[in-house]
Amino acid sequence: MSRNYIFSSESVGEGHPDKVCDTISDAILDACLTIDPLSRVACETYAKSNIVIVGGEITIPKIGKAPLDSVLNIGKIVRDTIREIGYDNDDDVFHADTVFINNILTKQSDHIAQGVDAKKAEGKKTSEQGAGDQGLMFGYACDETKELMPAPIMYAHLLARELTRIRKSGKVKWLRPDAKSQVSVEYVDGKPTRIVNVVISTQHTPAVTHSEIEKFCIEKVIRKVLPSKMLTKETEFLINPTGTFVIGGPQGDTGLTGRKIIVDTYGGMGRHGGGAFSGKDPTKVDRSAAYMGRYVAKSVVAAGLASRCEVQVAYAIGHPDPVSIHIDTFGTATVPEDLIEAAVKKTFDFKPAAIIKHLKLRRPIYSKTTNYGHFGKNDPDITWEKFDKVAALSKAIEILLVK
Repeated sequence: MSRNYIFSSESVGEGHPDKVCDTISDAILDACLTIDPLSRVACETYAKSNIVIVGGEITIPKIGKAPLDSVLNIGKIVRDTIREIGYDNDDDVFHADTVFINNILTKQSDHIAQGVDAKKAEGKKTSEQGAGDQGLMFGYACDETKELMPAPIMYAHLLARELTRIRKSGKVKWLRPDAKSQVSVEYVDGKPTRIVNVVISTQHTPAVTHSEIEKFCIEKVIRKVLPSKMLTKETEFLINPTGTFVIGGPQGDTGLTGRKIIVDTYGGMGRHGGGAFSGKDPTKVDRSAAYMGRYVAKSVVAAGLASRCEVQVAYAIGHPDPVSIHIDTFGTATVPEDLIEAAVKKTFDFKPAAIIKHLKLRRPIYSKTTNYGHFGKNDPDITWEKFDKVAALSKAIEILLVK
């Protein structure tokens, strides 16, 4: 029996300290893949006050034994990224031109590399390319929005994206980079029916008044981008509820790569395996298999096989085949769920090498994914959002139904 409930999801702007770190990590990843598509990258970033620390493991096969800094200008990548985000104001403590950068990147462990490499190694059971780590990943899709994403997270992303667009246009001088949004949606019989409340916290200059910020956020952001049919007279707007938000970004709070995994995925609607995405090359199944899970779940919903679908896939490090694949449609399937799972296994190849090849993941595309979610974007480079396997999946179902 269905019940009514309220579900909330949040998003953050590019200037949020954790997203600053995600953005730097993905910018370094893209720089590596531009040099060599076979680069192995696990790049972490930490930011606080006027300091950025970049650490992790990077191997670029094309350069051989040459030092990383002979081809990667980490300082320039970090500063250019911070400047693009918008931390270049005269009064910024965290400033693109003056931030101190500590680079502690090393090369990838040989023992991890031998598990991933498509060649034999002592103790390795196969010569195929293996998963870059053990773990479990989830993909999710539903029919609540045209993007086949949950409504709360898509609405929260719309708000954060619009704040950034307006700020970077220069039309509103008091807007600063750090920002968060949150949307609470009421569900009736499992369907989103109205927005109960909207929260926006945006960094600003000292001169602007709270009433001006409130009016701007409600009239120029919320009412502009959220569906009018979802806003009612009872919808509550909470704008900068602390009253003042002048000190923001890494000056006000510590940033770290990989701390916004729920913002990056489904806003809490649908499970998460715990692995972050940013700064990781596609041999890391935390990223590539989560993208594959979304690709499969979206195909199931687009094929009309269910209105909600969650895919779980799990791997062992160094092993090419997943150790498990599971489909859950939450009782919304239009055909038996075991047939959907069987059709998925016939239609999609979950081996890491196959995922990388089919989704074309060895390209420098990851800076496009960092902000406003890794899913639900309409961009030809974001291949896991395509519908190109829907027909094949539907055909596999037809064949199984006949048997």
